[in-house]
Amino acid sequence: MPIQVITFGCRLNAYESAAMKELASLPDNLIIVNTCAVTGEAERQCRQSIRKLRREYPDAFLVVTGCAAQVHPEIYAQMPEVDRILGNREKLVAENFAAEKQAIQVGDIQIPAPAEKIIPEPVFFEGRNKAFIQIQQGCDNHCTFCIVPQARGKSASLSDDKIIQHANKLTNEGYSELGLTGVDISSYPDLAALVRRLLNEVPQLKRLRLGSIDPGNVQDSLIALFGDSEVLQPHIHLSAQAGDNMILRRMARRHQREDIFELCEKIRKVRPDAVFGADFITGFPTETDDMFNNTVDMVKQANITHLHVFPYSIRPGTPAAKMQQVPAPVRKERAKILRQTGEDLLLSYMRGKIGQTATVLYEKDGKGMCEHYLNVKITPDFNPGDYIKVCLTGIAETGVFEGRIL
Repeated sequence: MPIQVITFGCRLNAYESAAMKELASLPDNLIIVNTCAVTGEAERQCRQSIRKLRREYPDAFLVVTGCAAQVHPEIYAQMPEVDRILGNREKLVAENFAAEKQAIQVGDIQIPAPAEKIIPEPVFFEGRNKAFIQIQQGCDNHCTFCIVPQARGKSASLSDDKIIQHANKLTNEGYSELGLTGVDISSYPDLAALVRRLLNEVPQLKRLRLGSIDPGNVQDSLIALFGDSEVLQPHIHLSAQAGDNMILRRMARRHQREDIFELCEKIRKVRPDAVFGADFITGFPTETDDMFNNTVDMVKQANITHLHVFPYSIRPGTPAAKMQQVPAPVRKERAKILRQTGEDLLLSYMRGKIGQTATVLYEKDGKGMCEHYLNVKITPDFNPGDYIKVCLTGIAETGVFEGRIL
């Protein structure tokens, strides 16, 4: 049986799953479940998958790792389906997957460690033409809804030189689009300086994208780079979470709604074609109808078109779990409303792009990604990694353009 890696949760988990799969000397009958702990529901889904995998592969060596394993190893130790439990740092060491090792290997994630020890080398995603570089690990912020600091430890960042080395390695292998990722890339010591070096010192880099950034912690020098280089792509994703200042304070976020307006305005001033996405939590404890409406109004006023919306889910062990809860049906209904708001704004934005040109990085199956982080359908087929100039002629579906080759 070939090695299987089952991934739950964020893009960073996907990155680390790919890194684990490349570790040397892993047993052939290995199944790795890379868990997520962002909500109680996420953990429930992880446990459900573990039980199902054991039924399907009774003879496999099943290893559970990731954030849920780091935070609650005792829960997985009680599951008869599990052979090994590895913490978030231990999962990056090949020897820890050996059958003779102890069943539970979960260290103290709060002990500081050099970034090079806790961030894996870049991974080559098979069949893809864009790659990610993890530049940072851990988080020093303690948002009241979040378990990540307990699962990932304190913030640590790779050096600029190491990241430049990684970027040249990946682009030399044919990955012309790179994304910078991490738990909190806004905490990188000088993100603007890093981006500037990548733009200047990685000659084969054609596209650079940033992971989710904190609206209250963006340097003016970084904003200026959006106007200076077409390599830095005009899609910016914000870790917004809410658009009401009282809720943002109760979340212990570092920004207010005004910061989001200001940031969008500043970037659009230097890059008029910029588009914005954002994460939002609906039904956070104590959220009233008026507070929720403030979020909807902010999304509309700032014209945020690429929304990731999640109804609040209780994460035991966080301060928010002890606050006055909004009924679950209300959380879900508000998520539905906000998602629809986002879809309406996105369709309006896409209609305004019809007749304009775009450059598509071709991926597969007649589709590729344009600069603004939207798919474009084109024919005939091209080679993965080709850049194709198109005219946007229509909308195939929400988030997908139709394009005519120029």
